[in-house]
Amino acid sequence: MTLRGFPQSAVLTDFGNEKGDDIQARQFFVGGNFKLNGSKQSIKEIVERLNTAQLDPNTEVVIAPPSTYLEYAVSLVKSKQVEVSAQNAYTKGSGAYTGEISVEQVKDVGATWVLLGHSERRTIFKESDEFIAEKTKFALDQGLKVIFCIGETLEERKSGITDSVNQRQLKAALNLVKDWTNVVIAYEPVWAIGTGLAATPEDAQETHKSIRDYLAKELGQEVADSIRILYGGSANGKNAPTFKDKADVDGFLVGGASLKPEFVDIINSRQ
Repeated sequence: MTLRGFPQSAVLTDFGNEKGDDIQARQFFVGGNFKLNGSKQSIKEIVERLNTAQLDPNTEVVIAPPSTYLEYAVSLVKSKQVEVSAQNAYTKGSGAYTGEISVEQVKDVGATWVLLGHSERRTIFKESDEFIAEKTKFALDQGLKVIFCIGETLEERKSGITDSVNQRQLKAALNLVKDWTNVVIAYEPVWAIGTGLAATPEDAQETHKSIRDYLAKELGQEVADSIRILYGGSANGKNAPTFKDKADVDGFLVGGASLKPEFVDIINSRQ
């Protein structure tokens, strides 16, 4: 189901030019955010499914279980193309910060990524752009890779300020982070998360291109062309293949569907 009333944008179809070469150079990436879901049994089933499935060898896969199961998930993963991510991490390595998770602890159990800036952290837990930027810089400085989430609410979308919201959220991180080698950006239209609504592939391409153009202005075209931008709004096994010809959609950050067998279909959606 798509959200009606949003303009359809032009599709970038020229894959023989420099932009076409760029999309080939960026490895397809699929992240699975389990959120506050799962048990030892369900996570074992998910990871064993990934271990035994025939995954597209050209796809990088990262799963993000709840923090209590990070080490368990790491211990189960057998595939070299699957890595494990924390869903959050703090700006300090240790100390009197009850309930927080440190980057060093994430690394100590074998996880290599952290998910930061998710819309639920921004809206439910009131994390500011600046705080998310601080967490991002600290995680990168300490050797973790980051899935950095941005995106607008339904009200912001209707108001026509999608680009300015994304740029504001990115700018806070750009002020602190100078090396974006180990960052993957996930664009999450907040109105499409867990609602059954989804941006059309054309809508996603338009927004992703705008994000990349902004990165080019801030970081230079070469760096912008190397950064992967994921779509994170209700991707599933059925709609994932419809994004495959969109030059600036480099993969997906998957929520609920990552808990289901169709997660494998999303990973293989570029085949």
